[in-house]
Amino acid sequence: MNVATTTSVLGGVGLFLLGMSVMTGALKALAGSGLRSTLSKAAATPLSGTFWGAFVTLIVQSSSATTMTTIGLVSAGLLTFSQGLGLVFGANIGTTGTGWLVALIGVRLSLTAAALPMIFVGALIKLLARGRVAAAGGALAGFALVLFGLTTLQQGMSGVAEQLHPSNLPAIYGPDISVWSSVFGVLALVVVGLAMTAVMQSSTAAVAVTLSASFAGAVGFDQACALIIGQNIGTATSSALAAIGASRTAQRLALAYILFKLVAAAIALALFPITVPPLVHLSKTIDAVTLLAGYHTAYNVVGVAVLLPLIHQFTRFVERILPEQGSPLTRCLDPAALLTPLAAEEAVRRTVGRSLAAMCGSIDDALSAKRAVSVTEAGDALRRAQQFISEASGPPESQREEERLTQTLHALDHASRLAEVANQKGEMASAAIGSDDEHATELCAAAMRNAALIGGEVGALPQDGDEPSPIEPTNGAMLKLEVCAKTLNDLQPAYRKATLASVAGGAASADDAMIRVDTFRWLETLARHAWRCASYLMYQPPQS
Repeated sequence: MNVATTTSVLGGVGLFLLGMSVMTGALKALAGSGLRSTLSKAAATPLSGTFWGAFVTLIVQSSSATTMTTIGLVSAGLLTFSQGLGLVFGANIGTTGTGWLVALIGVRLSLTAAALPMIFVGALIKLLARGRVAAAGGALAGFALVLFGLTTLQQGMSGVAEQLHPSNLPAIYGPDISVWSSVFGVLALVVVGLAMTAVMQSSTAAVAVTLSASFAGAVGFDQACALIIGQNIGTATSSALAAIGASRTAQRLALAYILFKLVAAAIALALFPITVPPLVHLSKTIDAVTLLAGYHTAYNVVGVAVLLPLIHQFTRFVERILPEQGSPLTRCLDPAALLTPLAAEEAVRRTVGRSLAAMCGSIDDALSAKRAVSVTEAGDALRRAQQFISEASGPPESQREEERLTQTLHALDHASRLAEVANQKGEMASAAIGSDDEHATELCAAAMRNAALIGGEVGALPQDGDEPSPIEPTNGAMLKLEVCAKTLNDLQPAYRKATLASVAGGAASADDAMIRVDTFRWLETLARHAWRCASYLMYQPPQS
């Protein structure tokens, strides 16, 4: 292979990758919050998630964008793991759309004359305009770069075809080819395809090279099919590398993605002797490149069709391999959620809910046992939640999201104050609570139990097959919590007055009276912050 041919092939691949990167970034910006809202609402079932995952990936031309958004939504608890897996399965189908672009346009037409003016116009719009108009310009320029790269790649492959023939590659079928030689040829080409994707870090680019080589006659149809199988497996290398040091949710989805690729490849290889020979015969009358694009799509569709009915069992298998780690209070604080304001807000809201449930349960137990309160772990989780939301990618994109974020921040503030107040009291609480204060203690304990119930409901992650939680028990707990908090607030002035008056009557010492007043104030403050935190978590701001 001469220098000019090599340069043309490498330059074509480079332009293709650059164009895909520019176009994908622009399309993601153009989609805006539509990408996030579509994915969060469309994955009600794994089947619908698969459809919308494929559709969104086809539109934005990026399976990684779909996958990263899915990781954030699953981590925040907006989607179950099975629903997120459905979106990832769909992304695998949607990403094959670029192969059809290559087959129907890229290898047939020399679009240099049209692509260069499109690059100029798109770049000009991107530089001079703003917002969505600039994003549209970037998408146009990126698309033109893809076309220009495909034309350059095709020119290089024409030169390759003069020096490379299918006979130079491992043979698969032929009159003198034994079964073992055929198996060896298929596996060798699968490994070559895998290596191509691993080097390029893009199965789309690797498939584009294979389609161009097939069109130029440098690769046989059956050989191209084996290369495509390997190129699909090769995308798993990117997921494996990205999962190193990532969150547990990202690691689980990466593992599921890798297993899906391996299962789909195993099915394709098992069916290879049955499906490919008829396709080879058909390629003599129907365009071979189009058939290869169809084989690429069908290969992924079959893999999804096999795994989708078993998605719940598949999910449990992945979760057993990679069990949850770290504190359950901060499980939702996944860095992937920071890319999506809605997911970041929900992650913090669920973290506050879990922390509220943990704190209130601990305080209730401490009051019942008349011992010191310790909520250190919950306090640490709340500090992490505050740092997490400070790192979010940007402001909310709608008034509704802005209101939700504001109320979640109110809940975070009251939960943090609750932790501070609970920790400040220490041993004093158990020493100060006596028989005369049982009513106040019972009111506070009841408030803690109801607040813990609400916090647990908010912090609970959705599970596959769950029905929506009935709202009546939560609303009933909210009403009881509010009554306890307001009753303690109403009783505080009279209690303070009577307790201090008991010193003058000789019924108590000044020290005991001050401790009892301070303890009542502590109980009232705990109940008040718990009530206000729970109200904001339920998006029901307290009225007083």
